[in-house]
Amino acid sequence: MKVAVLTGGGDCPGLNAVIRAVVRRAAEHGFEMMGLRDGWKGLLEDNHFRLTRETTSGILHRGGTILGTSRVNPFKVENGLERVKRAVERNGIHAVIAIGGEGTLSAATRMSQEGLRIVGVPKTIDNDINATDFTFGFDTAVEIATQAIDRLHSTAESHKRVIVCEVMGRHVGWIATYSGIAGGADVILVPEIPADLPKVAEHIQRRHASGRTFSIVVVAEGTRIKTSEDPSEHLVTTGALDEAGRPRLGGVGNIVAQEIERRTGFETRVSVLGHIQRGGAPTPHDRVLATRYGVHACDMVARGEFGKMAALRGNDIVSVDLSDATRELKRVPKEFFEVAQVFFG
Repeated sequence: MKVAVLTGGGDCPGLNAVIRAVVRRAAEHGFEMMGLRDGWKGLLEDNHFRLTRETTSGILHRGGTILGTSRVNPFKVENGLERVKRAVERNGIHAVIAIGGEGTLSAATRMSQEGLRIVGVPKTIDNDINATDFTFGFDTAVEIATQAIDRLHSTAESHKRVIVCEVMGRHVGWIATYSGIAGGADVILVPEIPADLPKVAEHIQRRHASGRTFSIVVVAEGTRIKTSEDPSEHLVTTGALDEAGRPRLGGVGNIVAQEIERRTGFETRVSVLGHIQRGGAPTPHDRVLATRYGVHACDMVARGEFGKMAALRGNDIVSVDLSDATRELKRVPKEFFEVAQVFFG
């Protein structure tokens, strides 16, 4: 049996751990493993190589992905589905293990409905995949963001400044909420709740009036804001589009900082973490979770559990329907965010 594996969407700490685990488990099942280069693009362009124990040795701790990645969606490419089906048949591929986030797994869901044998593994630093408690990569991103917030605390206090820290999170505020709580942020702004900047400014002024000389504001890149120039709720974008045709986000931290300084008169600086959150070695937690996902995904292929995704429920790895995982995004619940609000002040 030949099984192909791909990594799609944004890169993420722990991808190589999944690939390594899949290959190790595949050897026990007697599978031949094929690595598809650059996500779904590898099938569209017939670009692949054989995965073996030797080619996946020593990659557990490495960030990124040895397979490469892209945001190419076969359903947005002319005759994409037919080209994928022909590639699968031509190469004698029995099943595809798709490791990815919202975009990659949504395409996997549609392909499964078209009759292809697909197994999914949830990957995203944003933790926004439904039907699983956590995705690998999230813990690493939160660790990086929390370390940054810790460092911003000391410089903000020394200079008596307000510092805005912009973290990733296009649709959801999991990274902002977790790192904000862990880092002791005074304000956390997330996509789930449009930002009320006048209220933020009033809150910071009250802090300063009570004797606190600095404040830390954490904002997710996809937070909708209102400004004096544009009173409607809107995303802050660069004006460009990404590979998936979505507006490229960027700059909300600068806008929030400008509005705070204008409304309060307090010197305000901004730090944008950006792709630092995606890079580098995964945390031990993400290495273990990614490894468990990889082993389970390979076992799903062996059992013929196609159209499903490996998921974490409590401390167990289970199989869930891909359609359940991609039906909607997993957003930060109101009651969870209220825990963070207890410490705003």
